[in-house]
Amino acid sequence: MPVKNRFAELLPEITAWRRDFHQNPELDYQVHRTAGRVAELLRGFGVDEVVEGVGRTGVVGVIKGRSDSGGRVIGLRADMDALPIHERTGAEYASDTPGIMHACGHDGHTAMLLGAAKYLAETRNFDGTAVVIFQPAEEGGAGGLAMVQDGLVERWGIQEFYGMHNMPGYPTGSFAIREGAMMAAADQFDIVVTGKGGHAAKPHEAIDTTLVAAQIIVALQSIVSRNVDPLKSGVVSVCVIQTDSTAHNVIPQVVKLKGTARSLAPEVRDQLEEGVTRVAVNVAAAFGAVAEVSYDRGYPVTMNHPQATVFAAEVARQVAGDVNMEMQPLMAGEDFSYMLNKRPGAYIFVGNGDTAMVHHPAYDFDDNAIPAGSSWYAGMIEARMPIQP
Repeated sequence: MPVKNRFAELLPEITAWRRDFHQNPELDYQVHRTAGRVAELLRGFGVDEVVEGVGRTGVVGVIKGRSDSGGRVIGLRADMDALPIHERTGAEYASDTPGIMHACGHDGHTAMLLGAAKYLAETRNFDGTAVVIFQPAEEGGAGGLAMVQDGLVERWGIQEFYGMHNMPGYPTGSFAIREGAMMAAADQFDIVVTGKGGHAAKPHEAIDTTLVAAQIIVALQSIVSRNVDPLKSGVVSVCVIQTDSTAHNVIPQVVKLKGTARSLAPEVRDQLEEGVTRVAVNVAAAFGAVAEVSYDRGYPVTMNHPQATVFAAEVARQVAGDVNMEMQPLMAGEDFSYMLNKRPGAYIFVGNGDTAMVHHPAYDFDDNAIPAGSSWYAGMIEARMPIQP
């Protein structure tokens, strides 16, 4: 099952869809134009059922094989939303919306799955049901959770889920996957440090919240370096520092810290949550200040199921030859995890070549990856639901 010839034929058409999505990016759940275009195309392909508004603005298409009586039902997922970044690619199809761009390649994911849907609707060379899922709000909005909560699994009887993301730095059209933890649990925290404001010339009359905040930031790094098992992974990063003063000579009354904590194992996630609160509260108390901590658990670990990983890797191997199954897990988060928490499945990376990294203003999806990506999506359906003699 090498790259399917049909996708070489369809490449100009799929590329045109991708570039249209790129030129018209939308954020979060506000993907109305994108979702509308996806639904329009699916209906034009002759997909058996197209449902809009799943999980607010998600789209689901159902494609029945030559026989769907008692066959598997497999879900293929792509994300549709963009990022609040000002584009600096210089591409002729660059974003027409200032401050918003497809900096993560979701335009490519959507186009590749549309290509697979068109092929599957044409050929129907499988026994069972393919459910193509176009999801909003992956970039922090938990659109995957919204679709699951809207009955995605139960309404269509999905038994397995498969998803894909592009990866800069890997050769275009190559694949990488691993069993188990693929991407991290992504949590966030807010710390509000309250002391006693005062004149910078009289620090002894104040409780210096900037000093307290600085000590908290340093001490938070001890959670991973001294509390977490060295053979396990964790990240604690403080990314925002805000004070209630902008003057050079004022010790602020309040300093706010915002950050993220990433982990690949449940016990480490628990350690990070407990540690952030413990360290912040006690360091502040040591200086006579008060720290209030709000810790919010975000996307769970994206966990590839063992057997599904084997299936996904074998299809990728038939498409591209060798597959990297030794890749290291990433500490980024991914809300496909909510679907994998409901049903077995796997998440795979397709190479995007020597491009800027995702979430960078110069990033762009490599259209040459489309035939491999679409072939993998379609191949998962044909391989998992072969026609019975």
